[in-house]
Amino acid sequence: MAGQRRTLVSGPHLALRPLWLCRSCAAPWPCATARLTLLDEYADDRVALLVYLGGLLHDAAGELHTLNPHDGPEPTVLFHRFLGWALARPGRDRRATG
Repeated sequence: MAGQRRTLVSGPHLALRPLWLCRSCAAPWPCATARLTLLDEYADDRVALLVYLGGLLHDAAGELHTLNPHDGPEPTVLFHRFLGWALARPGRDRRATG
């Protein structure tokens, strides 16, 4: 599609469901900015963050499977995308977005 530009929306980095892409930057949600925002919002309650993300992982797995039942994302990929980054890692920066 030569000549066409992808326009990104400025604003909060929220999930575009059922695609689970960031509404602002089009990266797989939670994008790096969303992760940092969530870490700030839940800075005093990591368990609540993990429970919240676990619920979103459940929703995303179902919605992404419905969109593409034969070739959806692998469960381990979804786990790392939604929860793996938020788990406390001793000796590492807890704000890492990788």
